[in-house]
Amino acid sequence: MTYAEAYRSIARLAFPLFLGQLGNIAVGFADNIMVGHYSTEALASASFVNNFFNIAIFACVGFTFGLTPLVGAMYARGENARIGRVVRVGLRVNTIFTVVVSLVMLAIYFNLHRLGQPDHLMPLIRPYYLIVLAGMIPVAVFNVLAQWSFGRNDTALPTWIVLGCNAVNILGNYLLIYGNFGAPELGLTGAGISTLTARVLCMAVMAWFFFRSRRGRPYLEGFYRGARPGDGMTRAVISTGFPVSAQMTFETASFSGSAIMAGWIGAIPLAAFQIVVISGMFGFCIYYSIGNAMAIPVSHAAGSADSRTMRRYAWAGYHLILAVMVLVCMLFLFGGHHVMSLFSNDPAVIAAAVSLIVPMALYQFGDATQITFANALRGTSKVMPMLFIALVSYIVVGLPCTYLLAFPAGLGLYGIVLSFSVCLLLAAVLYLYFFLKATKKS
Repeated sequence: MTYAEAYRSIARLAFPLFLGQLGNIAVGFADNIMVGHYSTEALASASFVNNFFNIAIFACVGFTFGLTPLVGAMYARGENARIGRVVRVGLRVNTIFTVVVSLVMLAIYFNLHRLGQPDHLMPLIRPYYLIVLAGMIPVAVFNVLAQWSFGRNDTALPTWIVLGCNAVNILGNYLLIYGNFGAPELGLTGAGISTLTARVLCMAVMAWFFFRSRRGRPYLEGFYRGARPGDGMTRAVISTGFPVSAQMTFETASFSGSAIMAGWIGAIPLAAFQIVVISGMFGFCIYYSIGNAMAIPVSHAAGSADSRTMRRYAWAGYHLILAVMVLVCMLFLFGGHHVMSLFSNDPAVIAAAVSLIVPMALYQFGDATQITFANALRGTSKVMPMLFIALVSYIVVGLPCTYLLAFPAGLGLYGIVLSFSVCLLLAAVLYLYFFLKATKKS
């Protein structure tokens, strides 16, 4: 297989994912622009809740990602009944996991006042927090079924569902944040209700396609029979899902911890931090769409133990991601001021956000590289090192580095964003090492 063939294969799978991620970016931008123009306090509150809740959401979504290599390998071997069984096990295990995570987040809700955020934001933070909490189960169920679709090389179906529900989300924002067309003016709470509605709708539509459409029909017999005693299906789902979940949890915890530290500085830095995070997500989402697409053919090659093909797809994906990274950095460096001006009418918030463009551009290389080889390693199903890598990179090194640069070094918000380069690059090097080790020819 040539690199040109690998590029085409990855691009074909990545394009629908890219459209979906583009839709997510549009919703993220729309949410933050509408909330930011409603008030600086609403934007700061959304920053805290969204960044804090990302820990829980990515933990649950990451747990579902372990299904992709399992389904991909089974699909390559034509094992439809086993795919149905692994989806059933995946739904059960991921629902239980999400309930446990949700209970932890509920316990934290009763201790929000201990996290050092500005007191005047609490009346906005609390109701929004509960609405986001209510969307946890729909997110998990949708992503389990999305991984079933991805593993079958059908990346378009979940993408179109997400795009349609994103349109519902944006319309709901327009109605409920500002009270347009006779709807109640609910501000940040209205944005939360719109997001929850979209997430429930995503889950319902994806479930219909699995249980009621011809796409899911070949897998229903295996689904309804369930796992066979002793077949190791539950263990396989947990052993591939938990390390990915831990990896995404630790990574997100590093960013969420950074948001908490930004809140220690004040409401304006917290609002500026949210602008930087949502702007940086533009690059992250594109990189991840390519990385996620690349993991699919890697999983198919892993099903036949073809190390050479696994490496070829991984490097081809990296080439594509680096090309996109260069364009993203150019956008930030030359047009970042215009992008960030979209999110707020407050000159102080915009000025604080614009001052962070350089460190935001700097961490793109580490982000692009770690996304590539984390997804490549996930495609091999040899994911246990991901837990160790994420723990060391994001928690042991990342959070202390963030604190040291922000406060003892006196760099404040600039130091917080600058620290992302350190943890992301460390993670990138470790993911690359373990991917090469996992695909070493015996």
